[in-house]
Amino acid sequence: MSELLKSIDARTKLAGTNKLEILLFTLGTHSVTGRRETFGINVFKVREVMRTPPITAAPEMPPSVEGMVSLRGALVPVVDLARYAGISSDSPRSIMIVTEYAGHTQGFLVEAVDTILRLDWSQMKVPPDMLTAELGGLVTAVTELPDGRLVMMMDVEKVLSETSKYDDEVVYRNIKPISNPDLTVFFADDSVVARRQIVRTLDAMHVKYVETINGRAAWEELERIAAYADASGQRVSDLVSLVLTDVEMPEMDGYILTKKIKTDPRFAGVPVIMHSSLSGMSNQQLGKSVGVDEYVPKFEPQKLSEVLTRRLLGGVPVARVNG
Repeated sequence: MSELLKSIDARTKLAGTNKLEILLFTLGTHSVTGRRETFGINVFKVREVMRTPPITAAPEMPPSVEGMVSLRGALVPVVDLARYAGISSDSPRSIMIVTEYAGHTQGFLVEAVDTILRLDWSQMKVPPDMLTAELGGLVTAVTELPDGRLVMMMDVEKVLSETSKYDDEVVYRNIKPISNPDLTVFFADDSVVARRQIVRTLDAMHVKYVETINGRAAWEELERIAAYADASGQRVSDLVSLVLTDVEMPEMDGYILTKKIKTDPRFAGVPVIMHSSLSGMSNQQLGKSVGVDEYVPKFEPQKLSEVLTRRLLGGVPVARVNG
């Protein structure tokens, strides 16, 4: 299975072209519906795929967390994705996908992995409201394969949020408010969990915001704002103080969104901050190549607030923000 992910670092060159590669996997046949659904995860977030090793159970873990495994001396929590997603199946979860994102490493138990699929983000569609409601926001995008199968992209950030305790209220307590009612942050993210955390951070900062669910929706809204600014004799920077964007989004990714903003003179003076769980240096360099002003990792509200405060108040980065 190591061959499946061979040369994974080379795949980072896809970022910035609005393309991605996803690892397809299944969780078993649902005992109620009789269907075996296909799910996907961005290859950038996959460290390795392996046979499920012996798992050590631990007390007081969330129901879907099976326990821990030791990988090269590090203890890694293991999540049974079928149980987490509410899929009742007797299929053995003999494969573990080891993921690494947002500074966390975890194992996901799955029934089987299929293949790696390369496609354009424009092929990834926002899921219908009915599917979103049924799966509680677990699916962030859907695409159709040539054979007619639908692939559902899992919001692994939501899984991390709900199977760990990093989203504790204490992380928001020390965020300092900004006393400037004229500031507005515009942000785009396809993850319900990520958007909720951004909103909590901005609320703690007392900063107004406009939110969108993906890059295409963000660009369409920004163009409307630019048209209004032109009609009213204002600059876009008078209406939008800063743009905060995720990288992975259906229909248009954060790199393409940033490139559109930075090559359009109407948005002169509007800084763009990339906010992502893809924390590798290659992703940061790609962001810089399309004009990103700064990079900040997800799920660190204190660091996010510090970067936003500095940028909103006209500061410049004193050091590169590490992911």
